[in-house]
Formats: sequence, C-alpha cells, structure tokens
Amino acid sequence: MNTFREKIYQNFIKDDRYMYLVKGLGNTLIMTAVALLIGVVLGFLIAVIRTTYDRTGKMKLLNVLCRVYLTVIRGTPVMIQLLIIFYVVFGSSRLDKLVIASLAFGLNSAAYVAEIIRSGIMSIDNGQMEAGRSLGMSYGMTMLYIIAPQAFKNILPALANEFIVLIKETSVSGYIGTMDLTRGGDIIRSTTYEAFLPLIAVALIYLAIVMILTAGVGRLERRLRNNERK
Repeated sequence: MNTFREKIYQNFIKDDRYMYLVKGLGNTLIMTAVALLIGVVLGFLIAVIRTTYDRTGKMKLLNVLCRVYLTVIRGTPVMIQLLIIFYVVFGSSRLDKLVIASLAFGLNSAAYVAEIIRSGIMSIDNGQMEAGRSLGMSYGMTMLYIIAPQAFKNILPALANEFIVLIKETSVSGYIGTMDLTRGGDIIRSTTYEAFLPLIAVALIYLAIVMILTAGVGRLERRLRNNERK
C-alpha cells in the first residue's frame, strides 16, 4: 500500500505533475470545441452544395470539389492529415500548434458532419421545399428557414456522437507537440519512468468524459422522442 501511495505521489503530487493532465485536458476540450465549430459550419456548406446539386443540378463544379474533398478526407487517416497540415501547409508558419491542430481536426470532422447534415436534409420530404417555394421564398431561404431547422432536429444525436468521436481523435495531436491530455500523461511517464499510472489516469479521464457525453446524448434522444409524441 505504501508503495502505491509513493507511486501516486511521484506521478501526480510531486512538483505538481498533475497539472500536466489538467492543462492537457483543457487544451483537448478547446481543440474539440473549435474543431466541432469548424466542422459544423464547413460541413453545413458542403451538405447544402451537395443537396442543391442532387435536387436541382446546380453548383456542378462546387459539387465536384466537395466530393473530392470528402473522398480525400474520409479516405486518409486523421493523423496523416494532421502531419501534412502541420509540416507541409503550415511548415514555415509561426501559428500556434493548438490552432493548427484545431484546424486539422475541424477539416477532418467537416467531412463526416457534411454527410450527417446531408442525410438529415435529404430525409425531409420534398413537399416542404415545394411549400416554401409556393409561398414565394427563394431556394436559399426555404433551405435556411424551413428545411434546416427540421433536419437539425433529426441529426442532433448524430452530431453529439461526432463530438464524442472527435474528443478521442484529438489524442493524436501530440505527434506535432501539442500539449493535449495524452501528451500530458506521456510527459509524466517520461519523467517518472512509470507508464502504468499516468496512462491509466489519461484513459480514465477520457472514459469519464465519454460516459458523461454519452449520457447527455441519451437524454437528448429521449427528449426528442418525447417531443415527437406530443
């Protein structure tokens, strides 16, 4: 027991080493939130372009570019994308690593969010679009004020699940030296030469976050189902 207490002290208490985990967790949450914001905004634009092409045949060139983007992003590992953006795209830039990592994860998330939003838009009956146009609304206004709100309600649980996945994906940001949660645990491990406790602590923190978010998603889904019954 004393040995275990000593290991706790050496890994987390001595020299305030637990602060590596605290700072790493903060950066992980910041990265995830910024990446999700980028993913939702860019994903929505891509989804609208692809849906518009499917329904009207317009925006052909933009649709081709979007399909190429989706194919490349979804067909390559997120870690490779992160390394390319850091070492190639921003290789000579002095931009903060946290910003670069957030951008990389945001661009990756946008590809998946786009398909989630697109599926939500396509699930709305065409009669909704026709009703909006019959009222004199333009295609863009109908999409923004009639289709999008209904689609958003349908895809909200899926977007929440994407947020959960995104949190775990940010664990590879340490490859570019970003001080995230995983990197914090690795710094403690390299200092104390003790791998078990730091890595277990990191895993438990990730698990706790995911369990909290999963519970939140489940509650959100139940509320949406209850609202549909009313």
